[in-house]
Amino acid sequence: MGIRYYAYAFDADLTAQAVRAPHSILPRDPLADAWGMEPGATVGVATFEQTVSARDMLYLDKAWTYLRKLTGPAAGAAAARPAHRLFEGRVETVGLGWRPWVRTLTPEEIPAIARNLASISDEEAHEGFRAMALGRTDSDGVVAHACEYLRRAREFIERLAADGRGMVYLIG
Repeated sequence: MGIRYYAYAFDADLTAQAVRAPHSILPRDPLADAWGMEPGATVGVATFEQTVSARDMLYLDKAWTYLRKLTGPAAGAAAARPAHRLFEGRVETVGLGWRPWVRTLTPEEIPAIARNLASISDEEAHEGFRAMALGRTDSDGVVAHACEYLRRAREFIERLAADGRGMVYLIG
C-alpha cells in the first residue's frame, strides 16, 4: 500500500488536547476517509472521493515526499523553510511494516507556515519536482501529481490560517 500523508484540522479550543494526545484528533481509519470507504472495512468498494470535507482533511497520498524535499533544506542551507514543518517526518521501519510519524501544528504556528508555503512560486515548485523526477519514465505525471497536491496543501493551510485552526498530521 505504501506510506501516505493525512492531516486533520482542529478548532483552537482543542489545541491542548491535540498537543497532549494527537491521536485523539485522528480517526481510526484515515485511508477510508481519503478513499471513500467504510472505516475498518476489509472488503468493500472505494469511491476514491474523500469523505471528510477539504476544510477538515488534507490527503497528500504519496506526494508528501516531493513536498518534503521541496521545502527541506536546500543544498548548502543550514535550515529548512518554515513550510517544511507541514511535511517533515520520518516514518520508522519496523520489520515488514512501519511506525507512523504524527505531529501537531498549533493554530499559532499555522500562519507562518501558510505564508511560507504561498511564497513558493509555481515555477519554483515545477522546476524542483522536475529535478526530483529526473530519469523516471513517468516524470511528467509525477510533476503534475506533485503540483496538484501542493495546490491542495496551500489551500488547506490557508483555510486553517484564516479560521485560526490547527492540525494534526500522520505519515504512515
